[in-house]
Formats: sequence, C-alpha cells, structure tokens
Amino acid sequence: MTSKAPLLGRARRALANFLRLEASGGILLILASILALFCANSMFEGAYEGFRDLPVAVKIGALEIAKPLLLWINDGLMAVFFLLVALEIKREALSGQLSSKEQLILPMVCAAAGVLVPALLFWWLNRGDADSMRGWAIPTATDIAFALGILALLGSRVPLGMKLLLSTIAVVDDLIAIIIIAVFYSHGMSWVALGWAGVAIAGMILLNRRGVTALTPYLLLGVVLWICVLKSGVHATLAGVVTGLLIPHYDKNNTIDDATEHSPLETLEHALHPWVAYLILPVFAFANAGLALGGLKLDDLLQPLPAGIALGLVLGKPIGIVGAALLMRATGLARFPDGMDLRAMIGLGLLCGIGFTMSLFIGSLAFTASPLHYTESVIGVLMASVVAALLGLGWLRLVLPKNARA
Repeated sequence: MTSKAPLLGRARRALANFLRLEASGGILLILASILALFCANSMFEGAYEGFRDLPVAVKIGALEIAKPLLLWINDGLMAVFFLLVALEIKREALSGQLSSKEQLILPMVCAAAGVLVPALLFWWLNRGDADSMRGWAIPTATDIAFALGILALLGSRVPLGMKLLLSTIAVVDDLIAIIIIAVFYSHGMSWVALGWAGVAIAGMILLNRRGVTALTPYLLLGVVLWICVLKSGVHATLAGVVTGLLIPHYDKNNTIDDATEHSPLETLEHALHPWVAYLILPVFAFANAGLALGGLKLDDLLQPLPAGIALGLVLGKPIGIVGAALLMRATGLARFPDGMDLRAMIGLGLLCGIGFTMSLFIGSLAFTASPLHYTESVIGVLMASVVAALLGLGWLRLVLPKNARA
C-alpha cells in the first residue's frame, strides 16, 4: 500500500502552488478588466469593438464554424476553462477537499445557500419581467481567481483554513453553475449532433475501461465532442466539463506511486493551469468587461436587473454563506475552520460576492438576443464585484490579526 505521507506532502505543495497561481492570475484578471474599460471609453473604442467582432472561420471539408472572435473566446477558450474546472472537481472529489463527508458538508451547504439566497433576491426585484428573469443565475457565481487575488493582498494574515474553505466553496459553486448552464441555458437542440456527441463520450468511457492513460486520445475525442456539442444547441463549454470528468485519475486502490508519479488528470491540470490563469481568463475578461460608460446615469444602476445582480452578489452571497455556516455550527454538523471566527466568516462571505468571470459568462448566455439586458447585466456584475472586493478587503483588514500565519 502506498504511504500516505508522500501523498499528503505533495497535496500540500500542490495546494500552495494552486493558491499562488490563482492569486496572481486574479490580479491579472483585474488588470485585464481595467484595460477593457479603458479601451471601451477612449479613442480605442473602435479598435476594441473591431477586436470583439472580428470574423473568424474554420473550415474542414463540409464542416465550417464561423463566429466573431468574442464567441470563439466565450465558446472555445472558455471550454478549456471548464475543462480545468472539471479536472479540479474530479480531483477534489476523489482525493482532495471533497473526498470526505467531514470536509465536504460545510462548503457544500454554504455554496448551496450562496446560490439560493442571491437567486431569491434577484427574483424579488425582477419577478415582473420575464426577459430579465433569464438572468436569475448571474448573481449565484463566485470568481475564485478574483477572490484569491484579493486575499493575496492581505498576505500572511489570512489563515490557511479560510483559503481552503473559499477554494472549496468556489469549486462546489462552479459545479452548481455547470448544472445550471446545462439545464437552463441550452436551446434548439439537434439530436443528430447530440448522437455524435454521445459516440465521442462512449469512446472516452471505453478508453477508461481499457485502462488507457495517455492524454492524446482523450483530448482528440474532446475536440470532436466540442464540435458536436457546439452544433447541438447545448452550450459548447459543457464539452470541456465532460472531457475533464473522463480524464483518468487514481483507481480505487490508488496504485499510482504518489511520491513520484502524477495521474493523467494531474498532469493535464498542471499543464492547463498557467494557460487558464495567465491567458484564457484575462482574455475573457478583456473581451467581456469593456462597458462604454458614456451617458451612464445613476438611474441605470438602479434598474431592477443590475440592482438585482448587485444585491444578490453583495448581500445575498454573504447572507447565504454566513447564515448556512452559523446554522451548521449551531446544529453541531460542522465547525468553522481553524483560524476563523464569525468575523472572518463574514469577510469570506463578502469576497464570495465577487462573481465576475462566471457571472459575466452566464450573462452572455442569458441575454444573447438582448444587447440592452446584457449591458445592464455587465453593469450589475462589475458594480457588485468591485463593491464586494472592496468591502471584503476592508473588513478583513480590520478583523484579521496582524500576526496570523497561513
């Protein structure tokens, strides 16, 4: 049997690398968003819009995919992001923070409450407008890269338990978002394309059954799956999710030598992480956060759609997460992580109100046919994410002890 000590040591090193990467990637994400806002509100506005609308076509025989660059980013590059999310979820479920009931119950309940309460607040403000209600899921998301980037500004004052809980809540949050996208934001399905997608999935399952650990056949089938899902009407990013979940990790007996060898899933995850953190998410932010602010009035910020998003993220997230954590502690089902008290939990809840990447992405799915609603959703997401970041940072600066160590 493989010793647990090397696995634990490697898990700690992997976590440290992950947190450093996500934090620095989050800071880059912020800079890309600022650059997008500058371009959209300066002499570069025309060039910026031309960049987003640039037609890009790929044709192989009878197969042709023609989209503006913005949709290639949102459907293509974000499929790689969701591939990485799926890899992280599977690893955490099999050998990480989601692998035991004790570790899972608090972040799972907090994440669920952090989705439900913002959705209810959004519904309360927009229940009379069926078109706006398509965006009900926008304020349910948490941007882990952005949130960890804010935590990085606090340095060693942040307890490790807070980083772990925030990361795990965000992983569960991403899983819920994936389910929401699959159920509520797919349309006009082509059963022929879905049938071919099923063939690609069956091929990956067969590779698993045959014990194939080489990544190339899985990734080739993943590309085929992406094309089929893109043509089917189901959102193409879900192909990345399915592919990620079918990449092999440890078997039931954990026979991989953990001290020296990475599973195929870990190998791919480590390879993708820098590309996602330093390229894909910043490019997505740059392409989607460019909101023209000219003529923007206070009344625009107070419209039910942006107000519902902002209220859901800034108030709904911390109310849901902190309320769920207090309930779990009061009933004895879970306790706060080491180094965290109620004040620290409130700060964590505030940071979870940074929706940004996933919120912008869901907004792009919800309002594809309504540019006005989409613009309002971007206003709400940007406004809420900035406020949540500032509130979370300011609150944690006040309540975290200066001599704390991560």
